[in-house]
Amino acid sequence: MRFSEALGHKVVSLASAETVGILAELVVDPQSRRVVALGINKSPSGTALRWDDIESFGPDAVTVSDADKIAGPDRDVDRLSGKDHHFLGKRVLLTVGDELGEVEDVEFNADTGGLVAIMLKSGDVEAHRLVGVGSYAVVVD
Repeated sequence: MRFSEALGHKVVSLASAETVGILAELVVDPQSRRVVALGINKSPSGTALRWDDIESFGPDAVTVSDADKIAGPDRDVDRLSGKDHHFLGKRVLLTVGDELGEVEDVEFNADTGGLVAIMLKSGDVEAHRLVGVGSYAVVVD
């Protein structure tokens, strides 16, 4: 699945079968190269959903056991979230400083949250090459 396809997914509680939020952000840990949490909008219970609290990530919705799984972000999620850590539209730089292009999308495994590839117009960069994400650029080796 791609980030652009996932954004806007409804988050549905299995306990109530109701929409309990909307996926607004995929929070990535560059060291583990995986999605560790989802930023959630329109939820009365909080703004963050840890990846490990997701029951399933389908093509149309994300399911959770109950709405109480959505809470405030903890310190780890908070330091990795926000505009400075978004991938889409950022420059991609090699560790030596050369620019490869701009991130068009990111492919990830919807079962594990693991990143698969960073997608550019010029071609994909395998996710294992990811070094970091900052306000200016995504850095790869």
